Amino acid sequence: MNTTPSRTTDVSWVVVFPWAAGSVVVLDGGLASTLQDHGHDLSDALWSARLLLDEPDAIRAVHRAFFQAGAAVATSASYQASFEGFAARGLDRADTERLLRRSVELARQARDELADDGRQRWVAASVGPYGAMLADGAEYRGRYGLSVAALTAWHRPRVEVLAAAGPDVLACETVPDVDEAEALLAVLAGLGVPAWLSYAISGDRTRAGQPLAEAYAVAAGRPEVLAVGVNCCAPADVDAAVVVAREVTGKPVVVYPNGGEDWDPVRREWRGSRRFPVRRATGWVDNGARLVGGCCRVDPATIAELSRTVSVPAQPDRD
Repeated sequence: MNTTPSRTTDVSWVVVFPWAAGSVVVLDGGLASTLQDHGHDLSDALWSARLLLDEPDAIRAVHRAFFQAGAAVATSASYQASFEGFAARGLDRADTERLLRRSVELARQARDELADDGRQRWVAASVGPYGAMLADGAEYRGRYGLSVAALTAWHRPRVEVLAAAGPDVLACETVPDVDEAEALLAVLAGLGVPAWLSYAISGDRTRAGQPLAEAYAVAAGRPEVLAVGVNCCAPADVDAAVVVAREVTGKPVVVYPNGGEDWDPVRREWRGSRRFPVRRATGWVDNGARLVGGCCRVDPATIAELSRTVSVPAQPDRD
């Protein structure tokens, strides 16, 4: 039976999730890239969010596939969904709100279809960065030229709709710089829904070039943020990031890197070969990672292998 966190700004939220006791929760993999593997054309600027409008059953099927592979969390297809993006398709505000809610509902439906097996599962509502709406790879650069206040105003309406749709957690992901993290934290304050905050990084810095210690510091002491970490990055960059995130915040760490390929934003295609280091994930767990999964180009088969590798509960945190 799944438990929805109470809507109160209280650190007791963490008792809802097993990683608070030191166990490991396996996340899903790349929703959009798996949809592409299944033959869906995502060259549209809306990316996987287009299927919320045209083929919602395809999204639900991929959520189910990741759950069946061993994932305990499904992340909604709302990463690139925005009021501006859907407005460009002629959809009004009410239609966009309906599609944002649908993204959470599809993940919940996939979870409920498997409820008879007795496994505990959760739904994370994806909150992608401002750069995702631009659909030009800006989330891998950051520094959009917008103030924290402007970014807060942009994020707030979408986050409020997603929060009201009833996810277990908000996944504030692929955040390229500290300014956008601060904006998201301002939106999260008082919402009553827990969140994780994960940065897109390159080496030991955010995509905008800030040191990771500075980036993680903004989330320290924020009870609404249950975990901090990285996603949509090279697997080799995860190890050091886990250590810094844990040292700076004392929070559980969330990691879900890409499959090892490199994204070409001009050609809008992945280059290289998939080389997700499943065995390396045990080191991430040893250093404090409690939510572990994959991002782009990580498929259900890889998540199944990851689940087998990290499914043994970690030792409870001692601090």
